[in-house]
Amino acid sequence: MTDTFEPHTITQFSTQLLEAAGLDSDKARIVADVLVEGDLMGHTTHGLQLLAPYLGELQAGNMRASGEVEVVAERAAVQTWDGHYLPGPWLIVEAMNAATTMARNCGTGTVVIRRSHHIACLAAYLKRATDEDLIVVIESSDPATASVSPHGGLRATHTPNPIAVGYPTHSGPVLLDVSTSITTNGMAGRLNKQQGRFPHPWLKDAEGHATDDPGALFQDPKGSIMPIGGLDHGHKGYALGLMVEALTAGLGGFGRVQAPTQWGAAVMVQIIDPAAFGGLDAFKQETGALVDACRANPVAEGSQAVRTPGERGLALHERYSREGVPLPEGVPQALQEWAQRLGVPFPDANISDSHAR
Repeated sequence: MTDTFEPHTITQFSTQLLEAAGLDSDKARIVADVLVEGDLMGHTTHGLQLLAPYLGELQAGNMRASGEVEVVAERAAVQTWDGHYLPGPWLIVEAMNAATTMARNCGTGTVVIRRSHHIACLAAYLKRATDEDLIVVIESSDPATASVSPHGGLRATHTPNPIAVGYPTHSGPVLLDVSTSITTNGMAGRLNKQQGRFPHPWLKDAEGHATDDPGALFQDPKGSIMPIGGLDHGHKGYALGLMVEALTAGLGGFGRVQAPTQWGAAVMVQIIDPAAFGGLDAFKQETGALVDACRANPVAEGSQAVRTPGERGLALHERYSREGVPLPEGVPQALQEWAQRLGVPFPDANISDSHAR
């Protein structure tokens, strides 16, 4: 059985919790919107599961509750920001707005952010751009920690370093959100708490043996998450992970060399306006033709039809918007504790047998 909540109601509640913890109202609304959007799209490790930790970070003073970004470098289509550990979701939305303005003028706009707080689910931002017929690229790393080992290595050197891309087609957007590692820290943490296992050996223990035990990441000595490709082809995910570090911490001029000690992110946000290149209609015709060919591709007997990236998330979003958004085990209980602590009424839930599929 799963607790489900009406999206607007749980968003209002989340906003009130963040405000009660001291976050500026405008920032609280955006953070709540982004977290709920993550759950609506089925990314439950990066949805409201993060709200309780965010509230803890606010009360500890690690996430700044008010203030503005500092622009440390700027050209016609480029800005570098110091986020001063303001809420990551608010920073990303602000960066997308700034990059969109630059893209409308210059064809492209890029904002690199150093010292952002955690930025939640990357997929949750993409439709903001594709709904305006724009292309968006978001990449992120966390220089304060390491959980992913280089291909062939035993010691973690970097984070899962996700890449997200969204672009329009004539039949709906393509929304890509993938880590450059096989799995994420959030999923490893959840399974470790539940004493569960991964479906495949996606981690290495400290001796380099492949394992499906998420506990390997929390033991002493610690194991590590493998890059995309695993033991055989992990050089590909490893290379992508290094690229993300270069385009986030590298471009921002703040990363592992400075050895920060708190939860945060280095981020690159880029907006591209197809109208400034070969034209929007031509772009959507090209992207749409390939999407159509993929969806029409023959499959083996008994197999599901080919889907495009983001198609499942959009279908879940439509379904959960009607039926209510399901929250993973433990999340409602954690939020009830914060609601009681901060004096915010907890919303009624519906009990459902539905689960994300």
